[in-house]
Amino acid sequence: MSGSPRPARWLLTVFTVLLLTAPPALARQDDPITDPFPEAPALADFGLVLEEVVQMPKTEAVPPTPDARMRRHARINYVGEIPDGSGRLYVPDLNGKMYLLQNGVPQVYLDVGSTFEPDFWSHRGLGSGFGFVAFDPEFARNGRFYTTHTEADAALTTKPPDLWPQPNTVIHSVVTEWTADDPTAPVFRGTKREMLRIGFMSYIHAIQQIGFNPVAKPGAEDYGLLYLAVGDGGRGVSSDDPQNLAVPQGKILRIDPRGTDSSNGKYGIPPVNPFAGQPGALGEIYAYGFRDPHRFSFDTGGRNRLYVGSIGEHEIESIYDVRKGDNLGWGEREGPFVFKRSDKCNLYPLPADDAKYRYTYPVAAYDHDPPPGLPCGADSGHAVAGGFVYRGSDIPDLQGKYLFGDLVDGRIWYTESGEMRHGVRKLATMHQLRLFDTAGTEKTMADFAGDKRIDLRFGAEESGEMFILAKANGKIWRIAGVKHV
Repeated sequence: MSGSPRPARWLLTVFTVLLLTAPPALARQDDPITDPFPEAPALADFGLVLEEVVQMPKTEAVPPTPDARMRRHARINYVGEIPDGSGRLYVPDLNGKMYLLQNGVPQVYLDVGSTFEPDFWSHRGLGSGFGFVAFDPEFARNGRFYTTHTEADAALTTKPPDLWPQPNTVIHSVVTEWTADDPTAPVFRGTKREMLRIGFMSYIHAIQQIGFNPVAKPGAEDYGLLYLAVGDGGRGVSSDDPQNLAVPQGKILRIDPRGTDSSNGKYGIPPVNPFAGQPGALGEIYAYGFRDPHRFSFDTGGRNRLYVGSIGEHEIESIYDVRKGDNLGWGEREGPFVFKRSDKCNLYPLPADDAKYRYTYPVAAYDHDPPPGLPCGADSGHAVAGGFVYRGSDIPDLQGKYLFGDLVDGRIWYTESGEMRHGVRKLATMHQLRLFDTAGTEKTMADFAGDKRIDLRFGAEESGEMFILAKANGKIWRIAGVKHV
């Protein structure tokens, strides 16, 4: 080779750059990874201004729950806008009621809990109860909306699941279609029909969210199809359920509420689904390999991506850009790392031949950083709260940023949606957002919620403006602006 040798300092610089930019999961040795993401996200140079909208009515599980994590002011799960042009906001509470906000005042629209008594189950399992509601894109015309709730007790022996139930089932997740006689009425009157029932072996990771693609227009492949985020029932650490295409657990399902070609004849299987018609596979499956796909949202601008916030097992909380047919790898992978059932205390680097498995890895992720001395199997108090790409018009500084957080401690971050690239191993940079009240005083979510455990959630209007919720005190805040620091 011609020319003088490179100086040692240059080689050291190149090595350092490669070390800092290579994903930690690509380490060569098969040694345990003790700290997957050593660097904490940096504080952003601006923060969110939160304006209180309402405090929801206090509710309790029935019967009273012994689990302190479930004794919240109100177990509010979401706030969204009915897609009928009325501007009405709706709020589901896991303890059973769905509210409409009328001029900022919550009024009960439907009591899901009492409708399904005595089988309704809300006092054990953090996600048990009235889990979610999704309004048909043509609700203004047809009055239809959909709910998911939990049942147990007598339902376990009198109401058989429609799809494969896990062994020793203890709860059912039930999807119900409701049809309002008058879609404009402030209180529901109408009919209902059960559409789908799935059985789970534990009180965790059942159906977490249901929803429609708000961007899809009539005639589009996705229009009117209902997505269901179905957890692994807590069995992914000991079984291959999330990888098994013959069972519904650990999947995102996509169904047609107006169809009839499912096994129970109560909904349709979209022929555009990736496994429709494949022998031995459920045609309902859209994507698989999930542990707990807790929240999902569609980016309503740009590329119409489906972002899923998936709660991890040991250390990793992840956001995924999910495409149909994707396999997220659980329980062989946790985020961009190898998960070994033989070692519940550590994660491991990806193998050199990992590409052959064709797993989909996160576009953003963070680790738990448990306190010193905490046993490896103990709950370190972290879980991702999936959010939204901001596409509103009131806060230009947030345009194109994906806002999400930790539902337990209430930290809130943003990533640039342009950095969240499907199929690219490099994770998007996370920026931790400061929080301010409308007087400009900096606070934490613990200050806003009045509790160290926040139980944080996000919501959004049709316009793209966003909300933050806390079960701790049952309050909802609007993101009113930003404050630069």
